[in-house]
Amino acid sequence: MNARLLIRLVTVLAVTLSGLLALPVCAQDEAADVLIKRLSTEVLDSIKADPSLRGGDVSRIIALVDTKVMPNVNFRRMTASAVGPAWRQISPEQQSRLQEEFKTLLVRTYAGALAQVDDLSLTVKPLRASPQDKEVVVRTEVKGRGEPVALDYRLEKTPGDGAGWKIYNLNVMGVWLVETYRSQFAQEINVKGIDGLIAALTNRNNANAKKG
Repeated sequence: MNARLLIRLVTVLAVTLSGLLALPVCAQDEAADVLIKRLSTEVLDSIKADPSLRGGDVSRIIALVDTKVMPNVNFRRMTASAVGPAWRQISPEQQSRLQEEFKTLLVRTYAGALAQVDDLSLTVKPLRASPQDKEVVVRTEVKGRGEPVALDYRLEKTPGDGAGWKIYNLNVMGVWLVETYRSQFAQEINVKGIDGLIAALTNRNNANAKKG
Protein backbone atom coordinates (compact mmCIF):
# COMPACT_ATOMS: atom_id res chain seq x y z
CA MET A 1 0.00 0.00 0.00
CA ASN A 2 1.30 3.46 -0.86
CA ALA A 3 2.70 5.01 2.34
CA ARG A 4 1.30 8.49 1.66
CA LEU A 5 -2.14 7.07 0.94
CA LEU A 6 -2.07 5.05 4.15
CA ILE A 7 -1.03 8.09 6.18
CA ARG A 8 -3.95 10.01 4.72
CA LEU A 9 -6.35 7.17 5.42
CA VAL A 10 -5.45 6.52 9.02
CA THR A 11 -5.60 10.23 9.77
CA VAL A 12 -9.19 10.32 8.56
CA LEU A 13 -9.95 7.21 10.54
CA ALA A 14 -8.51 8.78 13.68
CA VAL A 15 -10.59 11.91 13.32
CA THR A 16 -13.68 9.88 12.48
CA LEU A 17 -13.08 7.58 15.44
CA SER A 18 -13.11 10.48 17.83
CA GLY A 19 -16.48 11.58 16.56
CA LEU A 20 -18.04 8.34 17.70
CA LEU A 21 -17.13 8.94 21.33
CA ALA A 22 -20.67 10.06 21.77
CA LEU A 23 -23.33 7.95 22.85
CA PRO A 24 -24.57 5.31 24.46
CA VAL A 25 -21.43 4.21 26.38
CA CYS A 26 -20.29 6.64 29.05
CA ALA A 27 -16.90 7.58 27.61
CA GLN A 28 -15.49 8.99 30.85
CA ASP A 29 -15.78 5.51 32.40
CA GLU A 30 -13.78 3.82 29.63
CA ALA A 31 -10.03 3.43 29.61
CA ALA A 32 -8.44 5.18 26.65
CA ASP A 33 -7.23 1.97 25.01
CA VAL A 34 -10.62 0.28 25.45
CA LEU A 35 -12.24 3.31 23.88
CA ILE A 36 -9.92 3.26 20.85
CA LYS A 37 -10.47 -0.47 20.34
CA ARG A 38 -14.26 -0.13 20.47
CA LEU A 39 -14.33 2.91 18.21
CA SER A 40 -11.94 1.36 15.72
CA THR A 41 -14.29 -1.55 15.26
CA GLU A 42 -17.33 0.71 15.00
CA VAL A 43 -15.84 3.08 12.46
CA LEU A 44 -14.38 0.37 10.26
CA ASP A 45 -17.71 -1.47 10.20
CA SER A 46 -19.60 1.76 9.49
CA ILE A 47 -17.41 2.75 6.57
CA LYS A 48 -17.41 -0.75 5.08
CA ALA A 49 -21.21 -0.71 5.18
CA ASP A 50 -21.55 2.73 3.55
CA PRO A 51 -20.63 2.81 -0.15
CA SER A 52 -20.60 6.62 -0.16
CA LEU A 53 -18.04 6.86 2.64
CA ARG A 54 -16.03 3.99 1.22
CA GLY A 55 -15.99 5.72 -2.14
CA GLY A 56 -14.68 8.98 -0.66
CA ASP A 57 -17.85 11.09 -1.07
CA VAL A 58 -16.59 14.44 0.22
CA SER A 59 -20.01 15.85 1.08
CA ARG A 60 -20.88 12.73 3.10
CA ILE A 61 -17.58 12.84 4.97
CA ILE A 62 -17.92 16.55 5.73
CA ALA A 63 -21.44 15.93 7.04
CA LEU A 64 -20.12 13.13 9.26
CA VAL A 65 -17.37 15.34 10.64
CA ASP A 66 -19.68 18.29 11.28
CA THR A 67 -22.35 16.27 13.08
CA LYS A 68 -20.27 13.72 14.98
CA VAL A 69 -16.60 14.59 15.11
CA MET A 70 -16.39 18.27 15.98
CA PRO A 71 -18.46 18.13 19.19
CA ASN A 72 -16.25 15.32 20.47
CA VAL A 73 -12.67 16.20 19.53
CA ASN A 74 -10.51 19.01 20.86
CA PHE A 75 -10.03 20.52 17.44
CA ARG A 76 -9.28 23.94 18.92
CA ARG A 77 -6.25 22.44 20.64
CA MET A 78 -5.19 20.72 17.42
CA THR A 79 -5.41 23.96 15.44
CA ALA A 80 -3.72 26.04 18.14
CA SER A 81 -0.87 23.54 18.33
CA ALA A 82 -0.48 23.51 14.56
CA VAL A 83 -0.39 27.32 14.38
CA GLY A 84 2.08 27.55 17.26
CA PRO A 85 2.97 30.66 19.31
CA ALA A 86 1.19 32.98 16.87
CA TRP A 87 -2.16 31.55 18.01
CA ARG A 88 -2.07 33.62 21.22
CA GLN A 89 -1.64 36.88 19.32
CA ILE A 90 -4.45 36.54 16.80
CA SER A 91 -8.07 37.61 17.06
CA PRO A 92 -10.98 35.27 17.89
CA GLU A 93 -12.23 35.74 14.33
CA GLN A 94 -8.87 34.64 12.91
CA GLN A 95 -8.85 31.66 15.26
CA SER A 96 -12.31 30.66 14.09
CA ARG A 97 -11.33 31.00 10.43
CA LEU A 98 -8.23 28.91 10.94
CA GLN A 99 -10.17 26.16 12.69
CA GLU A 100 -12.71 25.97 9.88
CA GLU A 101 -10.12 26.01 7.09
CA PHE A 102 -7.90 23.48 8.88
CA LYS A 103 -10.86 21.14 9.37
CA THR A 104 -11.83 21.45 5.72
CA LEU A 105 -8.24 20.85 4.64
CA LEU A 106 -8.01 17.60 6.59
CA VAL A 107 -11.38 16.27 5.50
CA ARG A 108 -11.02 17.08 1.81
CA THR A 109 -7.39 16.01 1.59
CA TYR A 110 -8.06 12.58 3.06
CA ALA A 111 -11.54 11.86 1.72
CA GLY A 112 -10.43 9.82 -1.28
CA ALA A 113 -8.33 7.50 0.86
CA LEU A 114 -11.42 6.05 2.53
CA ALA A 115 -11.85 3.78 -0.48
CA GLN A 116 -9.02 1.65 0.93
CA VAL A 117 -10.66 1.02 4.31
CA ASP A 118 -11.97 -2.46 3.54
CA ASP A 119 -8.37 -3.68 3.30
CA LEU A 120 -7.44 -2.57 6.82
CA SER A 121 -7.63 -3.94 10.34
CA LEU A 122 -6.37 -2.38 13.57
CA THR A 123 -4.83 -3.85 16.74
CA VAL A 124 -4.56 -1.87 19.98
CA LYS A 125 -1.40 -2.43 22.01
CA PRO A 126 -1.38 -2.62 25.85
CA LEU A 127 -1.70 0.84 27.42
CA ARG A 128 1.19 2.07 29.57
CA ALA A 129 -0.52 4.54 31.86
CA SER A 130 -1.86 4.94 35.38
CA PRO A 131 -5.51 5.63 36.29
CA GLN A 132 -4.51 9.15 37.40
CA ASP A 133 -3.06 10.18 34.04
CA LYS A 134 -4.89 13.01 32.27
CA GLU A 135 -3.05 12.57 28.98
CA VAL A 136 -2.05 9.25 27.43
CA VAL A 137 -0.70 7.76 24.23
CA VAL A 138 -2.58 4.77 22.82
CA ARG A 139 -0.44 2.77 20.43
CA THR A 140 -2.01 0.73 17.66
CA GLU A 141 -0.95 -1.15 14.56
CA VAL A 142 -2.73 -0.87 11.21
CA LYS A 143 -2.54 -3.92 8.96
CA GLY A 144 -3.27 -3.69 5.25
CA ARG A 145 -1.91 -5.18 2.08
CA GLY A 146 1.66 -4.20 2.90
CA GLU A 147 3.75 -4.07 6.06
CA PRO A 148 1.97 -3.16 9.34
CA VAL A 149 2.08 0.54 10.17
CA ALA A 150 2.39 2.00 13.68
CA LEU A 151 -0.42 4.43 14.50
CA ASP A 152 -0.47 6.24 17.85
CA TYR A 153 -3.10 8.51 19.38
CA ARG A 154 -2.64 11.25 21.95
CA LEU A 155 -5.72 11.65 24.11
CA GLU A 156 -6.67 13.96 26.95
CA LYS A 157 -9.15 13.43 29.78
CA THR A 158 -11.56 16.37 29.85
CA PRO A 159 -13.37 17.34 33.06
CA GLY A 160 -16.90 18.63 33.67
CA ASP A 161 -19.71 18.46 31.13
CA GLY A 162 -18.82 16.22 28.21
CA ALA A 163 -16.03 14.61 30.22
CA GLY A 164 -14.15 11.76 28.61
CA TRP A 165 -11.14 10.96 26.50
CA LYS A 166 -10.65 13.06 23.38
CA ILE A 167 -8.09 12.66 20.61
CA TYR A 168 -5.94 15.70 19.89
CA ASN A 169 -3.02 14.35 17.89
CA LEU A 170 -1.99 11.38 15.79
CA ASN A 171 1.35 9.74 14.98
CA VAL A 172 1.84 7.74 11.78
CA MET A 173 5.16 5.96 11.27
CA GLY A 174 6.94 8.28 13.71
CA VAL A 175 5.44 11.54 12.45
CA TRP A 176 2.95 13.52 14.57
CA LEU A 177 0.25 15.15 12.46
CA VAL A 178 0.07 18.46 14.35
CA GLU A 179 3.83 18.94 14.31
CA THR A 180 3.92 18.31 10.57
CA TYR A 181 1.39 21.04 9.91
CA ARG A 182 3.09 23.35 12.40
CA SER A 183 6.21 23.38 10.24
CA GLN A 184 4.20 24.14 7.11
CA PHE A 185 2.11 26.83 8.81
CA ALA A 186 5.17 28.50 10.34
CA GLN A 187 6.71 29.02 6.91
CA GLU A 188 3.51 30.65 5.63
CA ILE A 189 3.16 32.85 8.73
CA ASN A 190 6.77 34.02 8.51
CA VAL A 191 6.28 35.14 4.91
CA LYS A 192 2.68 36.42 4.81
CA GLY A 193 1.38 36.49 8.39
CA ILE A 194 -1.78 34.91 9.80
CA ASP A 195 -4.04 36.39 7.13
CA GLY A 196 -1.69 34.96 4.53
CA LEU A 197 -2.00 31.52 6.13
CA ILE A 198 -5.79 31.78 6.15
CA ALA A 199 -5.79 32.83 2.51
CA ALA A 200 -3.45 29.99 1.55
CA LEU A 201 -5.64 27.42 3.31
CA THR A 202 -8.78 28.90 1.74
CA ASN A 203 -7.25 28.76 -1.75
CA ARG A 204 -6.07 25.20 -1.20
CA ASN A 205 -9.50 24.12 0.02
CA ASN A 206 -11.22 25.81 -2.93
CA ALA A 207 -8.90 24.02 -5.32
CA ASN A 208 -9.58 20.69 -3.61
CA ALA A 209 -13.34 21.34 -3.77
CA LYS A 210 -13.15 21.82 -7.55
CA LYS A 211 -11.30 18.53 -7.89
CA GLY A 212 -13.91 16.76 -5.71
